[in-house]
Amino acid sequence: MGERNEDDDEDSWLQLRPVEPLPSQCCGSGCSPCVFDIYHRDLARWEAARTSKDRSLLSEEESQSCPSGLSPDTFLAFSISAVERLTKDTYWVRFTLPGNSQLGLQPGQHLILRGTVDDLEIQRAYTPISPANAKGYFEVLIKCYQTGLMSRCVESWRAGDTAFWRGPFGGFLYKPNQFGELLMLAAGTGLAPMVSILQSITDNADDETFVTLVGCFKTFEGIYLKTFLQEQAGFWNVRTFFVLSQAWLPKPTAGACYWDAGGSTDWNEKTWSPGLALLLTWQVTWGSWCQNAKRAHIFGNSRAPGWVLYLPRR
Repeated sequence: MGERNEDDDEDSWLQLRPVEPLPSQCCGSGCSPCVFDIYHRDLARWEAARTSKDRSLLSEEESQSCPSGLSPDTFLAFSISAVERLTKDTYWVRFTLPGNSQLGLQPGQHLILRGTVDDLEIQRAYTPISPANAKGYFEVLIKCYQTGLMSRCVESWRAGDTAFWRGPFGGFLYKPNQFGELLMLAAGTGLAPMVSILQSITDNADDETFVTLVGCFKTFEGIYLKTFLQEQAGFWNVRTFFVLSQAWLPKPTAGACYWDAGGSTDWNEKTWSPGLALLLTWQVTWGSWCQNAKRAHIFGNSRAPGWVLYLPRR
């Protein structure tokens, strides 16, 4: 009896069969392709290769969508160059890009992060906050939760460690002057998706879109990216408001200047306490804004939601 050809060996083909992802490996953000989309695609490829007994069909190369080498289908390793703890539960992390390349995301797009906890693979979606034209690096803002699985990974990160990302994802691609006004409502790290859109507007002198950003945070100290927001509030077409849910503003001392936010000389003029939050919400959403509203877009999740309300050009 002759030796059976390896391609005809059923066991060897079964070892090459794609493994179906666990539910924990889905980030739940609705990204496309999802890990289950990739699994079904690879399974179909495996079945075709098995039927034709041609293993070369299994190694079909996917085109890269970004100059950094990022792919929506395959995770790529990036080295962590810096980690900073902004608050008791929020971290700013910078990753190194190969050479002097750019990440290649459009404003409003996000990435998927992969982590492993107790031999369980998990995936979560995060939006970079670094400028779209940043070379050699990208940055993310991540909030950790006491019972969060990915939070355990993030809290253990140190400079020099490696993390795995794939992308880009996101159906909303901002186009300059597409809308007359944008109303951004962000809670906590829901601010992150707003950063790239806001910065793309203020970096483009020809973009005359007017932006109102309402950020919701627990305390004055917990407001993220203060320096960035201060700079953005200085542009003629940007105004910012903040709602604090668990603390009142620090009482200003004589001569104190907390933040020049769009012409204001005091945080009190742009920051609202819980008792006034409903009034602010009514003013910016149910006033002239609501009358011209065209559609709304939701970023993030229930823990850190972000909303963008689009209004037509006048």
